[in-house]
Amino acid sequence: MNMRLRLKADGRIVELRDGQEFPVQPTANAAPADTGSLAVRDLRRRACLTQMEFAAKLGVPVETIRNWEQGKRAPRGPARALLAVIAHAPDTVFQALAKA
Repeated sequence: MNMRLRLKADGRIVELRDGQEFPVQPTANAAPADTGSLAVRDLRRRACLTQMEFAAKLGVPVETIRNWEQGKRAPRGPARALLAVIAHAPDTVFQALAKA
């Protein structure tokens, strides 16, 4: 299944179908919308990926993942949006990134 997702300015994620937007409900075990250090680690662990594998899939240096997980830095801008989408639809995101 190939879903088209959009992150809205208010933080909601919607699926685009037939020119309309439909809210995407987070899964029961989805990480909170906050993508702080704990949430990044949880996202990575739920995906069963090492820091190096997660960094490679996102296209960022492994040091970035380490800094996020240790709370030295916080994801901002596009990275924060990408992590929010991963929290709701990880398989879809990783599949799309693999094609890029």
